[in-house]
Amino acid sequence: MPRRKPRIPPSPLPQRQGIDPVHLKLPLDGDWATVGDHLRDRLSVPAEVLEAMLLGGEIVTADGSPVAPDTPYAPGAHLWFHRELRPEVPVPFAIDVVYRDEHLLVVDKPHFLATMPRGSHVAETALARLRRDLGIPELGPAHRLDRLTAGLVMFTVRRTDRGAYQSLFSDRRVHKEYEAVAAYEPTLALPVTVCSRIEKVRGVIAAYEIPGEPNSESRVELVEHRAGLGRYRLLPRTGRTHQLRVHMNALGVPILGDPVYPDVADPAPDDFSRPLQLLARSLEFRDPVTGIEHRFASRRTLQAWSSYEQWAGPTAA
Repeated sequence: MPRRKPRIPPSPLPQRQGIDPVHLKLPLDGDWATVGDHLRDRLSVPAEVLEAMLLGGEIVTADGSPVAPDTPYAPGAHLWFHRELRPEVPVPFAIDVVYRDEHLLVVDKPHFLATMPRGSHVAETALARLRRDLGIPELGPAHRLDRLTAGLVMFTVRRTDRGAYQSLFSDRRVHKEYEAVAAYEPTLALPVTVCSRIEKVRGVIAAYEIPGEPNSESRVELVEHRAGLGRYRLLPRTGRTHQLRVHMNALGVPILGDPVYPDVADPAPDDFSRPLQLLARSLEFRDPVTGIEHRFASRRTLQAWSSYEQWAGPTAA
């Protein structure tokens, strides 16, 4: 039988701004004299910041007791604390609620807003915003949508339901349809199913196709074209990082507004002028909790198709 994942005790600290406290479990082996000694080795925070947290009682154990600078090291103990929130550029676009019941929340996410806290995007994420605005502290993502991609994202309302909805995606029981705008290439034979092996190295922004057994599959269809642009329907069968962006680039028609494919750019954090023209258009599945057959559709449109000159800005002239 598979080993059960060790149970983490409930956090003694509440959320802040919709963000969970950081949880740490102390290693079972080690020769640290105090908890502080271990944290100095483990955490990449300035020494003066850590000392202030210890002196201020901001790091606590499972029963809520503060960890003092001289608290002895306790192998296997659980700790919690709130990370320091650095200033973030506000994403000036709203999240639209598409559907909500006691188990499931489906929203229409704007471009530039990350789904959940990661890296430098913490408070300015869909998860943190929705927890704050809707007052649902147990809200959790059922899957992830790239920060630059707009469209439908599913969240679970209750922690106990999270596994059931996440398994929909891991078991490929959700029919997902995306829409993209890219250059029209008349010599490209479509529809086509693209299969390749995609690898993503931690800390490297771009994913790459490499030789080997395919681990990604996308169907690409041309819906219509005009004035050198194409509107494409994208049907991913798998969910690798940046999969649709990588496959469209491999076909020679990179998605408009992509700052990574084919060339990595570095737009300013407050530059919202040319969003990636990729939209999670629809989700279709049988609800694993209620049995309802759901089909949700985004109401957003891709600006480069409806008004290319407005999307491209002054350089379009």
